[in-house]
Amino acid sequence: MIKKGRINIHISILFLLMILIYASCSSAPKKPGDVFFLRMQAEDGLEAANREAERGNFENALALLTSYKRNAILADDLSLIVRVSLARGNVFYSLGMTDEAFAEWDQALKEAALLKDSELLSVAKIFYARGNILTGRKTARAVLDEVSVESVNIKKNRLYIAFSWQVRGLALRELGLWSDAEESMKKSLAIHEKDNRLENASYDWYTIASIRSLAGDISGAVSALETSISLDRRIENSWGLASSWRALGDVFRKAGRERDALEAYKRSRSIYVDMGNDYEVEQLDRKINS
Repeated sequence: MIKKGRINIHISILFLLMILIYASCSSAPKKPGDVFFLRMQAEDGLEAANREAERGNFENALALLTSYKRNAILADDLSLIVRVSLARGNVFYSLGMTDEAFAEWDQALKEAALLKDSELLSVAKIFYARGNILTGRKTARAVLDEVSVESVNIKKNRLYIAFSWQVRGLALRELGLWSDAEESMKKSLAIHEKDNRLENASYDWYTIASIRSLAGDISGAVSALETSISLDRRIENSWGLASSWRALGDVFRKAGRERDALEAYKRSRSIYVDMGNDYEVEQLDRKINS
């Protein structure tokens, strides 16, 4: 019995060795889904890092993305380098590090051009365009024209399609074309709702509220922010909740509803306090005491 068991073990080991040798030497092309450790870790982690950023955990997101960018570089995977650089650029911008953000977007553009992937190159250009409109480096009309051209190439990734609609909406908002701006944001929202991307859907409603507020539609802005708050409560997104409550306070104050404004500001402040975000607490103190 023992001798037979040993023979079976030896045969099993030899069989496994043959499989490993074949797998390493085979010239057969690997399936598109076959990835090695560095790529797999970065691909899986990119999603987690983006969710951290969507929830306002920017330092955590940046730490994760820094690690994943290293993986992408070590694997010499241009597509991964582009996508991680785009995400890092957004996080840097959210942290107020504008120069670093544009440096990341610049690298993404260069790598996408080397990759000769028209879709990813257009995505990179739209990320850059968003930075341009948020910082005032380009006019809203120039950004709108660029996004209109580049978005035609984005056909596969639904999140990037939604993102292009968001940037178009931001440009239209700057141009004062309120109905067109809201329509663009709702096209982004439709994708996010269908794909159950609730953090993104909440941001869509948040932006729709800003469009309605600028257009003078106070009740519509309040309704949009209440929807944003309900989504963030559902997914326990503290950053989104604090941001929407603060925005709701701004809308109430604009409408002359001071008591409601103060209540909304205090709700926002209490969340920021428990998050340990001293900067936002200070900003809200100024609003409350003004």
